[in-house]
Amino acid sequence: MQARPTHPGGDIRARFDAVRGATERLASPLSPEDQTVQSMPDVSPTKWHRGHTSWFFETFLLESFLAGYGDYDPGFSFIFNSYYETVGPRYARPERGLLSRPGAAEVGRYRAHVDQAMEKLLDHMAEDADVGFLTELGIHHEQQHQELVLMDIKHVLSRNPADAAYGEIARGAGSGRRKLGWLGYEGGVEEIGHAGAGFAFDNETPRHLVLLAPFELADRPVSCGDWIEFIEDGGYSRPDLWLSEGWADIQHGAWTAPMYWSRPPDAPAEWSVFTLGGHHNVVPHEPVCHVSYYEADAYARWAGCRLPTEAEWEVAAAGFEAVGNTFDEAICHPVGAEDGPGFYGDVWEWTSSSYAPYPGFRPAAGSIGEYNGKFMVNQYVLRGGSFATPGGHIRPTYRNFFPASARWAFNGLRLARDL
Repeated sequence: MQARPTHPGGDIRARFDAVRGATERLASPLSPEDQTVQSMPDVSPTKWHRGHTSWFFETFLLESFLAGYGDYDPGFSFIFNSYYETVGPRYARPERGLLSRPGAAEVGRYRAHVDQAMEKLLDHMAEDADVGFLTELGIHHEQQHQELVLMDIKHVLSRNPADAAYGEIARGAGSGRRKLGWLGYEGGVEEIGHAGAGFAFDNETPRHLVLLAPFELADRPVSCGDWIEFIEDGGYSRPDLWLSEGWADIQHGAWTAPMYWSRPPDAPAEWSVFTLGGHHNVVPHEPVCHVSYYEADAYARWAGCRLPTEAEWEVAAAGFEAVGNTFDEAICHPVGAEDGPGFYGDVWEWTSSSYAPYPGFRPAAGSIGEYNGKFMVNQYVLRGGSFATPGGHIRPTYRNFFPASARWAFNGLRLARDL
């Protein structure tokens, strides 16, 4: 079995408190009614995210390591289990929005109960290797759900005809639409995957060799202005650009633009986009967001390019610091790098790589092994993080993944081409 990635050490109690507090701040602008709605099967109610992340700490740490711990409510395991078959049965995911109870306030009390117990555990066992690893995993798991909170509530609010907003947000000023540039790479034998220093999810391991042909990567993601050119050139009406399943999806869903885009009746020449701050005009220099793999692939074909492989993306991005336009509660929208290449933040970038195990990958034993490994089929890898990814939660080796049809996630693309 592969070794567990190490956690970064330091004050794990402080990191735990900070992440738990951040989740509550994300939920604070939302009413109890907001937190209960499930607008489609892929979306989960905000209160469910808050409860599930608490259930994770309760199930994998408190019940195993804290003597005398008593569950807040034994029925919560059924409600807040996500997909852990070995833990027990669970409530059907598409029906989470049917549960009016527990309410948002009760979930808050559950979180406080778990937090107090975790603080007691960490006061006495923070140096235990298993406790440290599982707490670190729980922290990063909760950060994943923080991004999901924003993804999901955006879809919920978009269904409201009153132009409901998550909050007041500032649009990034930007410096105008920057001309696309290209970064060249010689290829050859390269190493990718997590090297062992700092936290990583198991799907980022083991580190291994890949052989790359010479290639170029665009120095920025595709912008909204680029995408408008694709639309105006008939991109959504040309079957020659589309994979068969993608063409079927755009016909069935009547897709004519990225998700959340529309043309206002009073200004049919302008594109509008629903944001976490309500409807705004589409800004040409901002990275395009909410496109499926099928749309990204069709655009790349239209542009005479292709999507990068995840190995190409990682090799290119490894030369740049893992910083970018990540979560900023005042912006909550893609901004775009003003100068020079930006590989992190703003939008997750589709790659052409199927989500599959790396050579030598073995899931961990027991329930925790269900975290990633069993999803390695029928999905594609995305890289780089988004404007909703918490700071410190991105790195060159991070492998996100979604089905090819997913549009509600904060997904965009970057072009690649052969040399």
